[in-house]
Amino acid sequence: MSIWEGVSEFVAVAETDSFTQASKRLGISTAQVSRQVSALEARLSTKLLYRTTRKVSLTEEGQIYYQHCRQVLDGLEEAERAITNLQLTPRGRLRMTAPVTYGEKVIAPLINNFVVRYPELEVQLHLTNQKMDLVAEGYDLAVRMGELEDSSMMARRLSSRAQYVCASPEYLSNHGTPHSLSELEQHNCLQGNLDYWRFNERGKSRKTSVKGNITCNSGWTLLDAALKGIGIVQLPDYYVKQALDSGKLISLLEHYQEDDEGIWAVYPHNRHLSPKVRMLLDYFSESLNRGS
Repeated sequence: MSIWEGVSEFVAVAETDSFTQASKRLGISTAQVSRQVSALEARLSTKLLYRTTRKVSLTEEGQIYYQHCRQVLDGLEEAERAITNLQLTPRGRLRMTAPVTYGEKVIAPLINNFVVRYPELEVQLHLTNQKMDLVAEGYDLAVRMGELEDSSMMARRLSSRAQYVCASPEYLSNHGTPHSLSELEQHNCLQGNLDYWRFNERGKSRKTSVKGNITCNSGWTLLDAALKGIGIVQLPDYYVKQALDSGKLISLLEHYQEDDEGIWAVYPHNRHLSPKVRMLLDYFSESLNRGS
């Protein structure tokens, strides 16, 4: 018999002076309450209650046992309240990683807003474009972009990003506007880490080789070059959205635009998703999908 069996039933009887009232409080049958209390008395080899047809009262031993049990149950209730408060108020350390640019531009401001709301939370954010080993490095989660590799990680889609091909009005005025993928060969295409751009042609993914006089692994550098009329660029929306909205850049080849890529939160499969992590992910999803 478990040390806890019969304790809640006994306390309920002691506080209501009735097996019937105790059963109503606990939502179980009177017979079950009686069986559990009798089994508790048998285990303790002590009579805890005087029973008559008209009244139930505590023995001297029952009074002593009740006082101790009440303290224990009060402690359990306090522990449950503490856990509930943790779920409602994120606190403690949270370690996460995100890509550098997206992290600086989008994720870090959202985290700062979240910490303003919950100042007892301590966030350690590591911005890197490397795929970190979350388990070995002790991270609670990572934000990753695009197609995910098969792994033992769990993933939750937070939002999506679109890739835009664009150029400044000045560049297009001087060099013309491409209307097909083959025409890109005639243009100065500003390159990042790869020597090709991705498109969707007739429902199929296609990689198109590009060349230009500037190659750089910084999207901000390529954006600056495009704004200055040096060439055409392909960049995610969070680089170019403001420039497109203001007319400083013009979107090109939209009918070849690739499907939006996923933005994911990834976390270890064998790690329980704590309330603070779950609340942060909910906040990310809400904020990103309303465009803030």
